[in-house]
Amino acid sequence: MIKPYLYIDKSKGRGRGVFTKDKIPAGTRIETSPVLVLSNDDTAIADKTKLHNYIFLWGVRETRSCIALGYCSIYNHDYNPNCEYEMDFDAETMSIITRRDIKKGEELTINYNGDVTDTSPVWFDIKKRKEE
Repeated sequence: MIKPYLYIDKSKGRGRGVFTKDKIPAGTRIETSPVLVLSNDDTAIADKTKLHNYIFLWGVRETRSCIALGYCSIYNHDYNPNCEYEMDFDAETMSIITRRDIKKGEELTINYNGDVTDTSPVWFDIKKRKEE
């Protein structure tokens, strides 16, 4: 399930991103999509490709990884994200939930570290954006 008001567009300095055509209230589940859980061997192969940038750690102890389908792998990183993701290990799904009210046209972001308060470095250089 992906809410119909979401769309993918260019994100200045960050490639593509997920945006909204409508205002969205805080606490809204805007997407729930299936994931493909990878074996350790498949993860090792994917880590040597462009897919490395789209893989999420998976499992209670984060000993596996997955590729999220839907838009989940397109949301850009932010240390102060307006959304967070939730993993359902039994159903093998990921959901995106808004953390605050979102304005029409705003880009939706998540913290790639998993915890919205985790400011530890990610594996790529963060480009500063001017607030619009």
